[in-house]
Formats: sequence, C-alpha cells, structure tokens
Amino acid sequence: MQNLDELKALSARVGANPLVVQGPGGNTSLKVGDVMWIKASGTWLKDAETRDIFVALDLPRLTAALAADDPACESCLDFIRTELNPQALRPSIETSVHGLMPQAAVVHVHCVSTIAHAIRSDAREILEPKLAGFNWSFIPYARPGLELARAIRTHMKPGSDVLVLGNHGLAVAAATVAEAEALLANVTAALAIEPRATPVPDLSALEKLAAGSLYRLPQDPACHVAALDPIALAHGTQHVYYPDHAVFLGTQIPQDLTGAAPAVAVPGCGVLVHRDAKPAIEPMLRCAGDVFRRVSDRQHLKALTQTEIAMLLNWDAEKYRQTLNQTPNP
Repeated sequence: MQNLDELKALSARVGANPLVVQGPGGNTSLKVGDVMWIKASGTWLKDAETRDIFVALDLPRLTAALAADDPACESCLDFIRTELNPQALRPSIETSVHGLMPQAAVVHVHCVSTIAHAIRSDAREILEPKLAGFNWSFIPYARPGLELARAIRTHMKPGSDVLVLGNHGLAVAAATVAEAEALLANVTAALAIEPRATPVPDLSALEKLAAGSLYRLPQDPACHVAALDPIALAHGTQHVYYPDHAVFLGTQIPQDLTGAAPAVAVPGCGVLVHRDAKPAIEPMLRCAGDVFRRVSDRQHLKALTQTEIAMLLNWDAEKYRQTLNQTPNP
C-alpha cells in the first residue's frame, strides 16, 4: 500500500516550483483502498510536509456520484470521511479531476508553459505533435467542479493519463506517486517554452510612486515581468485567460495608483503590490508574467468570457478559497 508521506513529499516539491504551482493553486491526490486523500481547498502544496493539508474522501461514493452526474460533486462535501478530518477541511475545488482519473496518484498543476499553450485558440492542434508520445486528452475550458467533471467525461479518451485543461492547466496520473512525478516531469519538458528576456525594473521610480501610498514593492522581483514584457502588459493586465488570474488578481490590473486594486502594473517600470494584498497576489503576478512572456504577438489567444468569469467569481467554492488566503501563509 502506498504511503501518504510519498504524496506529501511530492506535493511539497511541486508546490515549491513557481513555474509549476503558484500560491494555493494546484492539487494532488492518492487513492488508497476506499479512501481518496486530496489537498484541501485553499491550502498550499508547498506546506504539505509541515501542515495537515489533505482531506479523506469516501472513494466509492465519490466515484458513483461522478458517474451519476450528482450535484453533490459540485463541492464534494458529502463524501468527506469526517472521522479522518479533525480540522474540518474542505476538499479541493478540483476534486472532480482526481475522481474521474482512475489511476491511484493524480497531480494537477498550473504549469506556466502548459497554460501558455492552453490559452491559445489553436491549443489542441499545437499540442498534438508535442504530446504525440503520451496518452493524453484535451479538455475544453469548463469551470472547476461539476462543469469540469462533465467536460472530462465527454472529452477524456480511454486510457488517458495526461489531461491538458483548456485555459487552466495540466493533470497527470499514474499507478504510483513516483510514476506520477516522472510523468509530470516528462510532460512539462515536452511542453516547455523558453521565455523572452525582460528589462530590469526601475526600482527607484517605483519607490517614488509608492511613497506615501497604499502600495509597496513586491518581495518577489520576478513579479515585475508582468509590467516589463509588452505582451504580458497587454494581455495579462487587460484580460483573463485562466481561473486563478480572475480569482486573485481580478478582471484587470490597473496601471495607476488611484484605486485599491491588489496590484498595479507601471509600464516599463514594474509592479507595485497593495500593502493589504493577500499572500497569493505575488505568486499570481509572477505567474502572469511567466505565462505571457511565453506567448508571442503572432498567436491568437482565447480569453475567458465575461460569463465564464462571473461563474468563477460568484461561485461559493471560490469565495471560500479566498477567505483562507486573507493573511500571510504560515
């Protein structure tokens, strides 16, 4: 029987890599007997070995509910093994991905190179040659939860152990945790995109702008890419292409300090972060820069629609996840 400690170790490694997972994004799971252990909503994978971040679910009930398109699969709260959940954690909002992949170990990440492919209007076609050696399926964008479960049931090919989720990310699955980690490494290598170099931020100008304001310099200097790369500035500040951008950064990143947005992109200088910003803001800013400096101005990108964004922002599961990220992560 596989050890949950293996999953915790893998989760911590994956969660520490900002090119693969950002903040509370991404999730992992392990099926052991009639239990599926899955990362709790709003927790950070990087903390897997130092905090209790996994929830035990009744696997037979979850599997049956997914097959029946049961509305309970929207939150999966009904499938929690309460005797194994003393902290009353909630399962990941993407539990459906893990439940529908029959393999024992599942790893879902927001790999920036994968997202750079998955936000393209020709994503499926561009992925075909890159993933030719894998058992993979492309899943068109659907809001996590029951909607995503339905999309996976419709589009997942038999035997798939790699899912590219349109406008979202990547999921891989295998019989063991070690095999899942190896598969993740192979897929991310196949999809890797070399990023463009970016100018150095103008810290002096940013400090002058921030003086006396509600804003500060980010702790992570990689955040500045979102304002220094022209394509990142054009796309990442004006449109939404994947869920976590909408949830944590909002529908737009302003370019002045007149409001109270979580972050501001100053063209040609860098970014400033609100002094009361949630701890996930900087990882998500970095993600935006990392994603968009891996696309070119010749590629046609598919942004989320206003309806799709509204479905995310008005969803109770996402509201709950945001409440868990109000204060700095321990």
